[in-house]
Amino acid sequence: MKKLQFKSDINAPAAKVYKTMIGKETYKQWTAVFNPSSDFESGNVEGSWEKGSKILFVGTNKEGKREGMVGFIRENTPNRFVSIEYKGILDGDNEITSGPAAEEWQGFENYSFENNGGTTTVTVDIDVNDQMIDYFRETYPKALNKLKEICEAQPG
Repeated sequence: MKKLQFKSDINAPAAKVYKTMIGKETYKQWTAVFNPSSDFESGNVEGSWEKGSKILFVGTNKEGKREGMVGFIRENTPNRFVSIEYKGILDGDNEITSGPAAEEWQGFENYSFENNGGTTTVTVDIDVNDQMIDYFRETYPKALNKLKEICEAQPG
């Protein structure tokens, strides 16, 4: 595992950036950069970003199979900080949280929001397995640019 960090300055208040980053519909928009079918869910129909909640990050692969990540919200301080701990992967409807396949994906993804007088600096710190480093280095900045575009285009 390697720790990577990505930052973006967004011309919007932290509350708006936070809400856009984790909001059900806007989440799908900015994470479509990773996978056009990106979404999240939990034991409920919709995922919960509440501290302690299990959350599944899901999408379909090129063959149309459902896949994704199994995570838990370890911290959520609205408009300031969100910490997700990944415990494994989703393979179809199977949650794999032990063994080599799961271990390759276990780690944290943290979002920090720093308000700077109308501008918000979003910092993403993420644990990445070795085979995904180049992908995330290329793709995460594009996803944050999409988040910036959404935040800055929407009024209020």
